[in-house]
Amino acid sequence: MKRYNAGRYELTSTAGEEVRAFVPAPLPPEPPVRMEGALLALHDRALLACGRLDGVSSLLPDPELFLYAYVRREALLSSQIEGTQSSLSDLLLFELEEAPGVPFDDVIEVSSYVAGLEHGLARLREGFPLSSRLLREIHARLLARGRGADRLPGEFRRSQNWIGGTRPGNASFVPPPQGLVDTCMGQLEHFIHGTPDGALSLPVLVRAALAHVQFETIHPFLDGNGRLGRLLIVLMLIEAGVLQQPLLYLSLFFKQHRSRYYELLDGVRQQGDWEAWIDFFLEGVESTATAAVTTAHRLLGLFRADEARLSDLGRSGPSVRQVFAALCRRPLNSIKQLSTVCSLSVPTTTKALETLVERGIAREITGGRRNRLFAYDAYLAILSEGAEPL
Repeated sequence: MKRYNAGRYELTSTAGEEVRAFVPAPLPPEPPVRMEGALLALHDRALLACGRLDGVSSLLPDPELFLYAYVRREALLSSQIEGTQSSLSDLLLFELEEAPGVPFDDVIEVSSYVAGLEHGLARLREGFPLSSRLLREIHARLLARGRGADRLPGEFRRSQNWIGGTRPGNASFVPPPQGLVDTCMGQLEHFIHGTPDGALSLPVLVRAALAHVQFETIHPFLDGNGRLGRLLIVLMLIEAGVLQQPLLYLSLFFKQHRSRYYELLDGVRQQGDWEAWIDFFLEGVESTATAAVTTAHRLLGLFRADEARLSDLGRSGPSVRQVFAALCRRPLNSIKQLSTVCSLSVPTTTKALETLVERGIAREITGGRRNRLFAYDAYLAILSEGAEPL
C-alpha cells in the first residue's frame, strides 16, 4: 500500500548548502498496516520459526556453546556492513590478550559491538526499559574505542548528517535536522512501548520492523546508526519475550540483499510502502531463524561426533574431554586459558591438546613452540559461513 504521508521535508542548511531534510511521521503508519492474506501467513511462519529458534538452546547441554560464538558472528556481520574487514578468527584472537598482531581498528569495532549488545541485554534483564536512554548507553559502548571514539559516543547528534554522496547537496538521503532528533526519538520510544493508539495491536515482529526503519530514518547519532538499528530488532524481541536468548540476527540477510534493503527503506520514506518492507523483513526473520536452528543442529552433531572419537582414551580420557568441552565453548584458545578454565596443569592441558590434534579435532595455528594457540576448525568453519568480508 502506498501512503504519501510518511513524513515531511524541512529546509535546513549544512556545510554551506541548503538541503531538504526528511522528518518521518510518528508511528504507527496511517492508514494502518494491513496484515492479511499472504503477509499474515508469512508473519505466522516467521513467528513459528522464532519459536523453534528459542527452543533450540534446550537441545544443547550448555546454551553458551552456541551463544558465545553466535553473538560474535553477528557482531562481525553487522560491522562488515559498515565496512570492517575482520574475520571471526580475528575477533577471537583479539579477545585472547596474549595474541598480538590482529588488525586493530576493524576488530576493535567488532569487539565494541559485543560489549554494546551485552550491556543492553544485561540492562533488560535488570528490568530497565528499552528506551532512548538505553540506546544511548549502548551507543556509548559501540563507539567507546577505535574510529568512532570522537563521534559523540552516547549522545544524539548536534549537527546535520547525511547518507550517501560526497556532500549534503548530492546525498541520497538527509535525516531530520538535529533540533528535531530528541522529538523524533521520543515518538519512537512511545511506539516501542505501545503507547500510541494502534501500536499494541500490531504483532511484535511488525513493530520491530517498523521501529528499525524509523530509527534508521532518524539516524540520531553521528556514527554507529546501522549497527545500533540492527541491535534494536533483537532487543525488542528479547524485551517482548519472543526470544529468551539473543539468537536472531538479520545482518547476514541484510548483507546478502543490500540493494533491496536500501530500496525498500526509500520506498517507505517516499511512498509510505510499509507492507513491502514488512514482507521483506518477515522473510528475513523466517529464513534467518530457520538457518540458525540448522546451524545449532549441525554444531550439536559435530560436538557429539567428535566427543565419540574420544571414548577410547583410557586414563587420559577425562582431561582430554574436559579440554575438548572448553574448546566447544571458545573454539580458539590458548594453553594458558584452557589450563585455567579446566583447572588442569599446563603439561596436562598441553598433552590433551596434542591428543585432540592427533585425532584431527584441534589444530595449532601459530607454528611456534611458545604461546601456542589452538583452533577447533570444524566449529569455526560452520560459524564463518557467510561471514567472509565484503
